[in-house]
Amino acid sequence: MPELLQNQEIIFGVLGFISGIAAGFFGIGGGVILVPCLLFLGMSMEGAIGISIMQMAFSSVFGSLLNIVRKKLEIQVGIFVGIGGLIGASFSGFIVANLPSKLLLGAFIILTLFSFKKYVFNTKTFANPNPPITNPTLQKLTMIGVGALTGIFAISLGIGGGLLIGPLLAYFLGLDSKKVVPIALFFIIFASISGSISLYSHNLIDTHNGLIVGLSAMVGVALGTKIIDMVSLANHRYALIVIYAFSLVASIYKFFA
Repeated sequence: MPELLQNQEIIFGVLGFISGIAAGFFGIGGGVILVPCLLFLGMSMEGAIGISIMQMAFSSVFGSLLNIVRKKLEIQVGIFVGIGGLIGASFSGFIVANLPSKLLLGAFIILTLFSFKKYVFNTKTFANPNPPITNPTLQKLTMIGVGALTGIFAISLGIGGGLLIGPLLAYFLGLDSKKVVPIALFFIIFASISGSISLYSHNLIDTHNGLIVGLSAMVGVALGTKIIDMVSLANHRYALIVIYAFSLVASIYKFFA
């Protein structure tokens, strides 16, 4: 095997491991790290999205299994949000295949800015919003709606949706950032599998490199789910802000490059 290809596979493996840690620690799928990095390596937006979504399928399934075993996941919330994500993500292949790369990257930046603003400047969304939804039927409909909205936009941008679904669930249901992590990761199972099928049907996934990134991410997500228990809610929030900032800087640089 040529040395260049070997080096590329090492790079993909390292990126998968790092994105897996982010998935387990933040419940974000890892796309906010993986997509900008793949763009810096010269990959197209469509190619980066395809690999990112495939990685999410691996990391979200494995991470959610770990959270279920450790009883960290609120299954009912996760299922309703996941159903919505399954519906919304089914449109991702059509969106990625028919919209310009620059437009997709611009949408990625706008959505990340929205979530960044929520986490930095609106601290009430982390806990005890005034007031959260308490009606059981309305809660379920809200979960499905949040999942569908996140699935439509996030999977089409290769970011999984954790950074978007977190503020929404916190605002409507009163969940803090650490409680949202297992739910967001579980949501990504539905959205990423649906999105992977949709993207594959449009020939937008590099399965070889996607497998390398995905398998490496499984190792990273196991570490990420352990780290989250070692930090306070406040420190978890600060770390999440750093991830937002990294994603924004990298994506804005690429947009104007």
